[in-house]
Amino acid sequence: MSAELISILVLVVVFVIATTRSINMGALAFAAAYGVGELVADLDADKIFAGFPGDLFVVLVGVTYLFAIARANGTTDWLVHASIRLVRGRVVLIPWVMFVLTGALTAIGAVSPAAVAIVAPIALSFAARYQISPLLMGAMVVHGAQGGGFSPISIYGTIVNGIVEREKLPGNEIALFLASLIVNLVIAAVVFVLFGGLKLRNDESVTETVSVSASSSAPSTASSSASSSASSSVPASSSANAGVDEKSEPEDDTTRLNPARMATLAALVALVVAVLAFDLDAGLTSITLAVLLSTCWPEDSRNAVTQIAWPTVLLICGVLTYVGVLDEMGTIDWAGEGVSDIGVPLLSAVLLCYIGALVSAFASSVGIMGALIPLAVPFLAQGEIGAVGMVAALAVSATVVDVSPFSTNGALVLAAAPGVDRERFFRQLMMYGGIVVAVVPAVVWLALVVPGWG
Repeated sequence: MSAELISILVLVVVFVIATTRSINMGALAFAAAYGVGELVADLDADKIFAGFPGDLFVVLVGVTYLFAIARANGTTDWLVHASIRLVRGRVVLIPWVMFVLTGALTAIGAVSPAAVAIVAPIALSFAARYQISPLLMGAMVVHGAQGGGFSPISIYGTIVNGIVEREKLPGNEIALFLASLIVNLVIAAVVFVLFGGLKLRNDESVTETVSVSASSSAPSTASSSASSSASSSVPASSSANAGVDEKSEPEDDTTRLNPARMATLAALVALVVAVLAFDLDAGLTSITLAVLLSTCWPEDSRNAVTQIAWPTVLLICGVLTYVGVLDEMGTIDWAGEGVSDIGVPLLSAVLLCYIGALVSAFASSVGIMGALIPLAVPFLAQGEIGAVGMVAALAVSATVVDVSPFSTNGALVLAAAPGVDRERFFRQLMMYGGIVVAVVPAVVWLALVVPGWG
């Protein structure tokens, strides 16, 4: 049995044990990386650690740290109320607002994980407040980011178009952008319907008055948040009948800005500007801003470090370290080259789409696209398959699966969700990611490759 096949089988065993024995998959993956790396691939510790996703570790820690402070001082509550006012109380529109927001950020140049890191904590705080499915809200955020991710001026778009130009393949920047946008928009619409989005029309009567009545009964941020959740299902009319008016609100209620909240909002704006305008690292920037807020308001941030999603950090970093071992020992290239040697262009095309989706669910989407597009060049040169459609299919297949909890975007969604059973939410994201991996590559292959576009 080849070393590459052994490494794949070990990954399957890790999944089975983690599922049946309730052991953190990241810890298992670290052990598997050590065992396979040392015993099968003859890698030393330095090469095994080379696969550790240090940048993702910092992003997960930094973003969850910053937003833990924002939750503690009531800033996320204020943002939720501001969102309600923005859509005039129509809760049903909020998931689409988040979809459009992340799509706009990536379309103008934000890296997809950076856009998700900015929007997901706010979106999921809103979901927790109004009993919206966290899977629905998380999927809307991620698919929004991927929907805008291939605009001609976006990071993904410029990378893929650059690879196409380097490989001397026919290209169409607008077709690539529209393919990703349409696929993600359709998926978002399906998810919206299946996971209770239409039922949110019943909550269109939620107004700022409801939010006020929820918070006026509790002086502290924590109790305010809890009572607001409880009252979100109360009709606006009943709140109004209770005789609540804004003039009687306490000073620390969630609809008002105090110095800590204003500073936190300024920090969030600074994060957006730093990432989008100056291309600074989202993780390091988040940690720096969190430390500054902690220094100024230590009471609000005293427990913030304990609220960092450490089990999620362990899980994601462990799995990606093992994927790094697979990459180091050539397992990913081995699988891709085996597919490209089949000799039947259409079959090779669909298998490459599936490999792109499956591997990207655990690894860098950009890295996978950079590897798979050149592998497609030999059978694209035969002229039986259109290059524009094939490149678009590979790009969509390799990015649409980023809702997987093992990808950066999925991990950020998992880490950012407040007040959820993380093991249950992890399983939901994993099942949803599995469905996307199983279905979407075949669909985009049928829609973009089989007709021979380009």
